Amino acid sequence: MKQRKLGSFAVSQIGLGCMSLSDAYSPAPSRDAAERVLLGALDAGHTFFDTAAVYGLGHNERLVGEVLGPRRHEIVLASKCGLTNGEERDLNGAPERLKKTCEESLKRLKVEVIDLYYLHRWDKRMPIEDSVGALAELVQAGKIKSIGLSEVSAPTLRRAHAVHPITALQTEYSPWTRNPEIAVLAACRELGIAFVAFSPVGRGFLAGAFHSAADILPGDFREDMPRFQGEALAANLKLQEKFTALAKSAGATPAQLCLAWLLAKDPIIIPIPGTTNPAHMVENAKADAIILSQDVMDQVETLVNDRTVSGLRYGAAMQSWVDTEM
Repeated sequence: MKQRKLGSFAVSQIGLGCMSLSDAYSPAPSRDAAERVLLGALDAGHTFFDTAAVYGLGHNERLVGEVLGPRRHEIVLASKCGLTNGEERDLNGAPERLKKTCEESLKRLKVEVIDLYYLHRWDKRMPIEDSVGALAELVQAGKIKSIGLSEVSAPTLRRAHAVHPITALQTEYSPWTRNPEIAVLAACRELGIAFVAFSPVGRGFLAGAFHSAADILPGDFREDMPRFQGEALAANLKLQEKFTALAKSAGATPAQLCLAWLLAKDPIIIPIPGTTNPAHMVENAKADAIILSQDVMDQVETLVNDRTVSGLRYGAAMQSWVDTEM
């Protein structure tokens, strides 16, 4: 797989988001399926793996640590802090909380150092400088190698970068979520920061995973996302049909079209699709070889954008944790 720059690291230009192997989406995969996704991703050329303390409240880090531990030298490992107290979801950016979470993550991951450690969300009760300062102390202590931020705006990114160099900014980016194009992508280019795109296939929607509300099972957190509800879902399903047809005409699957579109947008972008299905992981990895014409790029952007997608990406509760201006 082709490589892209992530601070001092060179990583596969498509990484693997590990969240769905433990959390958020239903049904959860079996242990065997999860292992096949992780080990298959290594064999497919992925070298960048993304987890977090909050995913499954530690389950995902333990899974990644147990399965990938014997091949630790082959990967760049990212995790996140600031969204859990170890027992439940809890937004807290206090320095002592972040340091405690890091120690717990190191044990679960079975590593001595984490390559890239993100502040998962900015706790606005706490100056960003204080939270990033705590992460800088973890760098100095040799617990982490580099610092990332997730779901912050360009002004917040600049404030953080003034405290300690930021290696990566992570937020949702796909044809149907274009917020980063407002300002944060430009800020990343200017500051030499990698942009890690999570949910690059629209939380499975643009990949064709949904045909009706019945496809969203109880306990799946997409139940609470406006784009997956009522009239918005009905409108978006019509859009999905057109996107699938466009992908077919371009010689790609819908998921591959999303990923190839992101890769073509800017060399600083590293998408991290997640899946519970080993076959889908292989499908996503093959997007590495797809080169889109400018005509197809234009068709994607004309078809799917903030004017044609119905519904907000988050409900009110989750949106409150996002630094809204991108």
